[in-house]
Amino acid sequence: MDIPFIDFAWWAFAFRWLHVLSGVMWVGLLWYLNFVQIPNMAKIPDDQKPAIGKVIAPAVLFWFRWSALSTLVTGLILAEFQGYFVDSITLGIVGAAEGAHVLRHTAIGIGMWFGAIMAFNVWMVIWPNQKRALGIVPVDDARKKRSARTALLFSRTNTLLSIPMLYAMVSAQNIY
Repeated sequence: MDIPFIDFAWWAFAFRWLHVLSGVMWVGLLWYLNFVQIPNMAKIPDDQKPAIGKVIAPAVLFWFRWSALSTLVTGLILAEFQGYFVDSITLGIVGAAEGAHVLRHTAIGIGMWFGAIMAFNVWMVIWPNQKRALGIVPVDDARKKRSARTALLFSRTNTLLSIPMLYAMVSAQNIY
């Protein structure tokens, strides 16, 4: 059965919507962690900290890492649907070589690379270190402390990268 309204345009819209929804969740949780939870941990009484470490943080980190992956995957699919995957991944170098360079593809490519770096940090650095820092993976106290510091530094790095990433993504819509 052919459903007339489910065509290329519908799929492009669906993946753009999923990309934006995932990105809002990812950056929202990133900023929540860095601007709310982490700075206020010192103010929480010691007897209440286990609730953060055993309940809140694992839930936040679950949604954080999966929204990161979802944002990356839906963004790559969307770029392919829209026909600028190669041009954006190469930051316009391929388009320039073919005489068809489009500045918006370079801008979106910059955002894509920042997003890919951030997603890598989430899955390969932040999450493994958070598992040790939260006691999900048992380690000695010294390793737990180092892991917490590493996760914090990479989370702060992602927070800083999120600003030019968002700028590049949004500005691409206004470049012709």
